[in-house]
Amino acid sequence: MALAPITTKTILGGFAEKEFGHNFEYVESDHPDVFNLYSSYEGEQFPHEVFVGCDQSRYARVLKTVAYVVVDEDENGPVIEKWNIRHTWQR
Repeated sequence: MALAPITTKTILGGFAEKEFGHNFEYVESDHPDVFNLYSSYEGEQFPHEVFVGCDQSRYARVLKTVAYVVVDEDENGPVIEKWNIRHTWQR
């Protein structure tokens, strides 16, 4: 379970990842266009930050049934994983 730190701004919601059942909370990103410098990513592609550990977060796009999470970055841009979502909740 990865909860947002207590000092975090307003939490938008959370979700339970389907494959392993882990719970995550997410907030609106301060830098949703962080990867716009790559030609294949235009606009606000990662409007959220998902908390994955103690004071650690990843850029993401959280939808109703999936979350696209940036797990790394290489010479071609962001490395994205697709996480299937079992359950979501809003705050």
